[in-house]
Amino acid sequence: MKKIIIVGSGFSSLASACYMAKAGFEVTVLEKNEQIGGRASLMEIDGFKFDMGPSWYWMPDIFERFFADFNKKVSDYYQLEKLSPGYRVYFGKNDFIDISDEPEEIIETFDRIENGSARHLRTFMKKAKSNYEIAMQDLVYNPGKSVLELVSVETAKRLPLFVHNISETVRKNIKNPKLRSILEFPVLFLGAKPNNTPAFYNFMNHADFGMGTWYPKGGFNAVAKGMQKLAEELGVKFLVNEKVLKIQTENNSAKSVITETGIFEADIVISGADYAHTETLLNRDEKNYSADYWQKKTFAPSSFLYYVAFDRKVPQLQHHNLFFDTDFEQHAEEIYDTKSLPKKPLFYANFSSKTDPDLCPEGKEIGFFLIPVAVDLEDSKEIHDQYFELIMDRIEKNTGENLRSAVIFMKSFGVNDFKERYHSCRGNAYGLANTLLQTSVLRPQIDNKKIKNLFYTGQLTVPGPGVPPALISGKVVTDYILKNKNRIL
Repeated sequence: MKKIIIVGSGFSSLASACYMAKAGFEVTVLEKNEQIGGRASLMEIDGFKFDMGPSWYWMPDIFERFFADFNKKVSDYYQLEKLSPGYRVYFGKNDFIDISDEPEEIIETFDRIENGSARHLRTFMKKAKSNYEIAMQDLVYNPGKSVLELVSVETAKRLPLFVHNISETVRKNIKNPKLRSILEFPVLFLGAKPNNTPAFYNFMNHADFGMGTWYPKGGFNAVAKGMQKLAEELGVKFLVNEKVLKIQTENNSAKSVITETGIFEADIVISGADYAHTETLLNRDEKNYSADYWQKKTFAPSSFLYYVAFDRKVPQLQHHNLFFDTDFEQHAEEIYDTKSLPKKPLFYANFSSKTDPDLCPEGKEIGFFLIPVAVDLEDSKEIHDQYFELIMDRIEKNTGENLRSAVIFMKSFGVNDFKERYHSCRGNAYGLANTLLQTSVLRPQIDNKKIKNLFYTGQLTVPGPGVPPALISGKVVTDYILKNKNRIL
């Protein structure tokens, strides 16, 4: 059996491992940290269990499609619950909008807030659904090797959607600023400002309103563990605490992967670790891209994250809560334009133990808070603490909940932590933004141009940031390898 070494164990690596094992390869996954899952790690302290990274389960069809490729179902590996409401958006003191799990109820909510908006939202959502179907069927499963991958009768019809941006299409007919922010928010998962994101990407609104927000019991770490279980059933071997030091090459071919504990021979190497970091494991003349290249790219945000244990329940908030009580555009400018610490940031508050009480001791609650910030920011515990106090103040101001007095402990995670734990380029949390000039063939390539058997997968290559795209990326790189294996091996 030919040997595959996969570096990293995030979702793209887990997907690649499963597909390569199914194809008959001997697969070993090397993870630098103490557990499998990459950013979907689990932090457990005194019976409180926190997802360290992803927390929004959208696009359930992508997960179903992945497991179906192995004649399995999602329910064979973890349980899902649809959230109702999907999430709550705060705009000020006791001023919030709940987003239902039923599209018609969402339309009614919009029309109640802005009379006549129902007709426009129905049209917008019909287009979003159509774009979603085209994207998932024709575009995102391509390897990004040729611009012709983007050319079809259906994409040609939608060429104006690549010229115009999300903001233009949203604001053309929707005038209420609260409703606009709700429609523009999903593209933040793509890592760019709405006015820099092609209008075609409104398919994310179908993922939101059309398909709903779900929760995997046990959190996102349960999804990673489910994929690990499938991989092990297929024969994949996982090794943790294996920090990779070097990808050893000979005659334009990767021969082995060297870690702190040993040498692993390979016929093919796939890296799901940070792309830019992976290239530091190579000789200088073997890299696809220079350090300067990565400095010029538009990255999705980094984040200040907070994992908080509370000594009581939090009745005033939902599972997912967005605090849009400050200026959306100003915060976006601080992330992408001025690249400065935000003065009045938007933030996200998650209380997943409201849905899943097994995540904490009885009568207690866990909170996960996220503030998007620019990459490459200065970072320190003092800065984290300052913004945590801001979060506590804003929650109390908007909901009346004095959470500060209920805190048992708080752990924070920031830009420097992303660099240290995940070797994340410039401290990014999500990957490269999906701007027009960073789409498909214009993203970093999945194959090394000088080493014939070295490949890349994950959020810095195709198709882009997010957990569902990571699963797709794992399949994309595997399909490409299998299609070209006679040339590679």
